[in-house]
Amino acid sequence: MKIAIVGGGSIGLLFAYYLNQKNEVIVYTRSLEQAKLIEEEGLFIEIGNNEYLTKVRALPFSEWRGDEDLTFVTVKQYHLPNVLDRITSVKSDKPILFLQNGMGHLKGISSLEHWKVYVGIVDHGALRMKSNFVKHTGMGMTKISPIVPSDNGMIDWLLASSSSEFPFYIEEGYENILLNKLVVNGVVNPLTAILKVPNGELISNPHFHNLFQQLFDEICLILGLQDKEKYYRYVKEVCEKTAGNRSSMLKDLEENRRTEVDAILGYLLERATAKNLQSKLITSYYHSIKGQEYRRGE
Repeated sequence: MKIAIVGGGSIGLLFAYYLNQKNEVIVYTRSLEQAKLIEEEGLFIEIGNNEYLTKVRALPFSEWRGDEDLTFVTVKQYHLPNVLDRITSVKSDKPILFLQNGMGHLKGISSLEHWKVYVGIVDHGALRMKSNFVKHTGMGMTKISPIVPSDNGMIDWLLASSSSEFPFYIEEGYENILLNKLVVNGVVNPLTAILKVPNGELISNPHFHNLFQQLFDEICLILGLQDKEKYYRYVKEVCEKTAGNRSSMLKDLEENRRTEVDAILGYLLERATAKNLQSKLITSYYHSIKGQEYRRGE
């Protein structure tokens, strides 16, 4: 099967490595330089204490035509508008899968009427070490759901490509799986970014855990979540499984990159405004992160 992966960040490279084991993968990057590096040197991955290499094709995104059997879109939310501009200009009935944090991308992808559109969440931990080198920092899973029910061809392929190291799960009700990830990102990302701690300290440090619980409660109120205990267990489990990991938002700040705070906390603020609900903690954390971006001139 021919697979396109749009995005050369940590998640894009992680998926490229694993999917290239059984398929023909092409990575589409923003820069020609990254594409050339991957083409010439290959894609390296670190798993545990071992390092592996796979040869994979790579091209700049300007050359993507939507010809592959399946396209994974792994770019961050703030790069998605540019990607969507190109996707909407391509007429295709091939399936396309979006793997973004938050839920703000649902509005943008709703216009892709001629595509078979899926969304998913990624629980793996990944860290891009170089433009062609990714570290798999935490084993997890990828949950996928169709926006509009369609044929099962892609679903059958995903299940066939699933492995113990890189499993795929298909679920009905895309809003539920996105809500799960939104709650995780809404709690873990801003707190670890502001406190500058790995994920596990939000559970192990009683003072940080108090902040965790307060923010969790406010998010549940804004989203109108009924089974709070279920969501709490899920967020706690993610923190425990990725205890030594530094969240993507923390790493973005440390490496002077733009964060996804608008896609995560910004989305929650929009929901709070629409429901006329107070959001003091989310507002405070949102401006704390935006203030750090502002100091860098963003």
